[in-house]
Order: sequence, then C-alpha cells, then structure tokens
Amino acid sequence: MIEAKVTLTQPLKTQRQFVARSGSGHHLLLDDSAGATGPKPIELVAVGLAGCTAFDVITILRQKYRQHVTAYEVRVEADQAERPPQVFTTVRIHHVITGYDVDPAAVEEAIRLSEEKYCSVGAMVKQTAAFHTTYEIVAEMGAEKPQPVA
Repeated sequence: MIEAKVTLTQPLKTQRQFVARSGSGHHLLLDDSAGATGPKPIELVAVGLAGCTAFDVITILRQKYRQHVTAYEVRVEADQAERPPQVFTTVRIHHVITGYDVDPAAVEEAIRLSEEKYCSVGAMVKQTAAFHTTYEIVAEMGAEKPQPVA
C-alpha cells in the first residue's frame, strides 16, 4: 500500500502551503504558483513519471543488457487540458544516456519495456495523455572504458 499525508502549514493564514509526508517518512513542501515555496502537486506527477521510467530503464540497461552507462537523465514535458481537471494530454519524454559503446537497440528495448510493462506512473498517465518518447546517446570521451573488477 502507498500512503501519503499533507498538512496545511499555516491554517490561520491565506496561503495554501502544505507539508507532505510520504508513507516512507520523507517530507517536502507543496505550494501553488502564488506561494512558490515548493512544487505544485501536478509537477510531482511529471517528476514521478520521470523517476519511474528512469529507474526502469537504468536497471534494464545495466542488468539485462550490461551497458556501461556513466550518466543518465530523463526530461519530461507535459501539456495539460485547458479546463479542470487539467489532466496531462500530451507528454514528451526525452532520455539522455551517456556511456561507453551504448547499444541503441538496448536503449530502445529498455524504454519500450518501461513504457509497456513496468512503469506504474506511466500506465496511469497514459489513460489521458499521448506519449512521445525520444532518446539520445552521448559517447563517453576522454578516458578508456573501465574494465570489470574480477
């Protein structure tokens, strides 16, 4: 079971800032654009999507395909419906993988598996949004590929 709790930080004031506590005990501030002291809740959906697919893809690349990835970044941009509830309508996901001799076929398969099988956040967001996924591979330069330790 996933749990979360949000508590209004200053109940007697007009601000709408909340402190959020995840079920695993982590805290963060939530706010709106007026207060600007923390992310808006909808931004956390985009962060959750980026994180969910990033965990899947890096795990698949390293464990299943034995790719030597030295850096990895996932960027998410989302368009929202104009009227409430302002759900995501289009999502653009861009993966940037840096490493030694990274195989494009492995990257494509890792992304496909994340989007079609593993990423729970993506499965939920796909109920309202079209996904457009791209990637780029950046070859690691400057040093020789490290050899595995026996």
